[in-house]
Amino acid sequence: MIESRTQVTVRYAETDMMGIVYHANYLPWFEVGRTTLLKEIGVPYRQLEEEGFRLPVLEISAKYLRPAVYDDTVEIVTVIREKPLLRIRLEYEVRRGDELLVTGTSVHAFVDTAGRPVRPPSWVAEKIQAAFG
Repeated sequence: MIESRTQVTVRYAETDMMGIVYHANYLPWFEVGRTTLLKEIGVPYRQLEEEGFRLPVLEISAKYLRPAVYDDTVEIVTVIREKPLLRIRLEYEVRRGDELLVTGTSVHAFVDTAGRPVRPPSWVAEKIQAAFG
């Protein structure tokens, strides 16, 4: 299992008229968690793109349990539980302290610049393998 933790402070622009985070704004936070996790294990997304690889979203889901509000500091916990082959499945939790606010998942595929499914480059497979121990 690979885990990453990232903090975000809720900006006013991310809230609705009720002062709570608009539901769609959790998806960019998932992206922050995902790209941070990859960078922490030595797989910066920028390098993937420079080498002609993409990781488009195939599936995404979120379950909203409690609202985050303006100026909250929330933690995005991102986890990869299974070693990826052609697809990567990530799980997310958004927490305010010990309080679980949102859970989610996303599934991504490795594709080339033409959108064709491909295996990840060998250096990526090695980094992921090393992160799993």
